[in-house]
Amino acid sequence: MKANESEETFIENYKPSFLKKITRHKGASIGLFIILFFLITALFAPLFVHHDPGTIYEDALKVPPSWSSQGQSTFFLGTDDLGRDIFSRLIYGSRVSIFIGFFVVILSLTLGTLLGLISGYFGGTLDRVIMRVIDIIMSFPSILLAIVIVTLLGPGIKNAVFAVSIVSIPGFTRIVRSTVLVEKEKEYKAASEAFGASPFRTLFLEIFPNCLAPLIVQGSLSFSDAILNAAALSFLGLGAQPPLAEWGIMLSDAKPFIESAPWMATSPGICILLLVLGFNLFGDGLRDVLDPKLDR
Repeated sequence: MKANESEETFIENYKPSFLKKITRHKGASIGLFIILFFLITALFAPLFVHHDPGTIYEDALKVPPSWSSQGQSTFFLGTDDLGRDIFSRLIYGSRVSIFIGFFVVILSLTLGTLLGLISGYFGGTLDRVIMRVIDIIMSFPSILLAIVIVTLLGPGIKNAVFAVSIVSIPGFTRIVRSTVLVEKEKEYKAASEAFGASPFRTLFLEIFPNCLAPLIVQGSLSFSDAILNAAALSFLGLGAQPPLAEWGIMLSDAKPFIESAPWMATSPGICILLLVLGFNLFGDGLRDVLDPKLDR
């Protein structure tokens, strides 16, 4: 009887590790697999391609994929209108997309978190000013505001990263602020101040660690938004510029040939779809895993 009771107690108290929770969550595990796939291909791009992404083959214009009757075995996914290998450009394009997503999340997370911490902790006039600015940013469609910013600064990948980062800040700010408003009412905050801790020490060493879980989830979901917005800017000619291999540029180049050479648009479109889907699935899985209410 005692053995059964101890076994039941162990099962009730047992909490699997974070990694086990992720692998048990189907959506998160699928999303993680997709992300790792693109990350590995981006890091080791030279090992997977046989053609330089910028090399032009004048005798191989708009060659269909290799499995087509008119395809060539040397060009797995065919070539574009200039005779460049699409497969090589997709692989190297993943580097650009992941690079953009990474720096957008880092920049927007840093600025948004700082604004949210200050706004939620100190309140008053400072809180009202920060949140009104955030409300103004959120009142515009994100891609429209990004287009305006890039138009003012000039086209280019750096300005595109900056513009997409600006439109991503409100999500982080609002999440952190709401968390701080809850956490600063708890007893540990008063205890920290009673021991003589400065407001900034209490804010960054006591309250901020409790904001990490929602920040991680928001960061993973913002990664997909950053990739989509950056690809949209490149598609419109405001982001990455030719001849750089980037998925949005590839879609833009394929517009005039959507009927005569559909593979030119299909390949980068599928890559954007898969990578965005991977981060969305992984972000949803993280939210389920990190939510204490769903822990059981």
